[in-house]
Amino acid sequence: MSVFRHIRDLFTDPSDIPELTLAQWKALTRQLPLLYAMLVSNTLILAWTHFDVAPLELTLYVPAALTLFCCVRTIFWLRSQHVPVSIPRARWGLRATIWMGAGLAIGFTVWSFSLFPFGDAYLQSQVAFFMSITTIGCMFCLMHVRAAALAVGLCVLVPFTLFFAGSGQDSFIAIAINMALAVIALLVILLNNNRDFAALVSSRTAIVHRQLETQRLLDENHRLANTDCLTGLPNRRSFDHHLAAALREAESSGREIAVARLDLDEFKSVNQIFGQLIGDRVLIEVGRRIDDMRRPDTFVARLDSNSFALIMQGPADHLSLVRCGARLCNIMRQSFDTPGGTIRVSASAGFAASRPGDSAHSLFDRADYATSAAKREARGHAVVFSDSHASAITKVRRMEHLLHTARLEDEIYILVQPQFDVASGATIGFEALARWRSPVLGEISPAEFIPMAERTGQISKITQIVLRQALALSATLPGKLRMSVNLSANDIASPAAIEQIVALAGAMGKPCRLDFEITETAVMRDLNQANQSLLALLGLGARIALDDFGTGYSSLTHVQKLPLHRIKIDRSFVMGVTSDPASRAIVKTMIDLCRNLGISCVFEGIETEDQLEALVTLGGRIMQGYLFGRPMHAEDMGEYLAREASLRNLEKRATG
Repeated sequence: MSVFRHIRDLFTDPSDIPELTLAQWKALTRQLPLLYAMLVSNTLILAWTHFDVAPLELTLYVPAALTLFCCVRTIFWLRSQHVPVSIPRARWGLRATIWMGAGLAIGFTVWSFSLFPFGDAYLQSQVAFFMSITTIGCMFCLMHVRAAALAVGLCVLVPFTLFFAGSGQDSFIAIAINMALAVIALLVILLNNNRDFAALVSSRTAIVHRQLETQRLLDENHRLANTDCLTGLPNRRSFDHHLAAALREAESSGREIAVARLDLDEFKSVNQIFGQLIGDRVLIEVGRRIDDMRRPDTFVARLDSNSFALIMQGPADHLSLVRCGARLCNIMRQSFDTPGGTIRVSASAGFAASRPGDSAHSLFDRADYATSAAKREARGHAVVFSDSHASAITKVRRMEHLLHTARLEDEIYILVQPQFDVASGATIGFEALARWRSPVLGEISPAEFIPMAERTGQISKITQIVLRQALALSATLPGKLRMSVNLSANDIASPAAIEQIVALAGAMGKPCRLDFEITETAVMRDLNQANQSLLALLGLGARIALDDFGTGYSSLTHVQKLPLHRIKIDRSFVMGVTSDPASRAIVKTMIDLCRNLGISCVFEGIETEDQLEALVTLGGRIMQGYLFGRPMHAEDMGEYLAREASLRNLEKRATG
């Protein structure tokens, strides 16, 4: 059975491998025209030499029919060289070639044997030579289609050998033997060549597949490197590349483009309240809404966690950008329906139009500044970059440069503001407030330089300078007066910064009379790290106060989880305590909360007697604000404390 299976495999063509089938077809389109040309020339020569000795049917009509057939097939194969072929069509053509080759071999063999009886020994030898050389040539032309070559060889070899071996002439018997040996050797060579050809095609196909796979992986890596995996939008890398290209194209064509940056306001609270998965759903929906509203030529990308950007072609005038910004912010105000509930967020956006000579960085920088302005001045709305913003940027850049090059040890100083206990009628401590006196710009508000220092990485250095001055001042304070120092979010989040603060405060020895004030923003970055930092500060004997309470996110969570001694109520609640029932109710709740937790409560921004009276009525005790003392220089503290002591003595004598 294995022998028959092997024989069957030899005659099984075309291959089931598509690439090999196409390669065989392509080889045939080149070689079969040569095969038919050889058949025509050999046929005409044999017919010419027998024209005078053989019947006209054998020397004219049969050769003419064979020649016509060969010419038609030659034209077919020549035209096939330039026509794409499908795999099924190629397979059909290969099968047809096998059967047609066998048929032609039989036809030419019968015609050759028909001519053999006519003519002398020379002409008979020519017939044998014609059959031998034509068979070998045809087999070579069909070498890439194993079954066709075998069919032609066997269809000629078997009758050729039997015919000439049975002629009884030694020379013809020798020719038959030579022909058989030659064809057998040729078959072995063709089989090996066919196997090598198949292996070559397979190897080349494997190389092509590897190249395609490599290219696919490169394309996939490029896609991943330029796509935000959450929203499916282009990412920051893709945005930067596209912005540079769009800017070059706009400059070359004399057009304007515009860039917009959109930030979701207070998005961290969504993650904290509803969880990361719900927050991701919101981000996906935000990306979809922006993508749905954009024009076809607008490019949309997600820059980072809650920040998106657009590159807009077309109208970039102020009014068009204002309208676009209004639409963009309006669709963000629509509720987001999630499995965790309905979520509402707002978004602030900044727009900037391109200018001659712009770089991608400068254009995006203006849009980024406009976004910051929107978050400060028009939260939930869009701001278009204007000339006033350009002046502000110039001022900020100059201030950043001066802050970076300043001798901070000489230029940073502190003022102190008293904290007053209305129950005891005495000052219980002071808050150290950082100030910057620049030799170039003069006095600079902390509202300007503190955020700048945080952004540029200078804040930790400023904190240490302020702490050093506050420690020196606290050493001169009488009695149990304490000194409060503010720590930034960068300080709390940095173990290295906390180590330096602890080392600096620890060098002053004990008792430690420091209160460190932190904000909810500082805690939000990393609650675990914040806890570790605060525990290190508590190890000094310091106390911890949560500043600006009620203005951040999830305040009660922070109060519960942090080791706090004091909460400072933001001035925004104090301002409405005399006129707004809701503010009075909130303040009362805060006072009761602090009493129940066993921590003190400090009210900031007390400016009027009415505010003081309202807070005292609600149960407030510790106050800070202009009503009790404006920020003062260190040398004025003695006079302030002396005046307070004399007033207290006068009150005692008056009541005594």
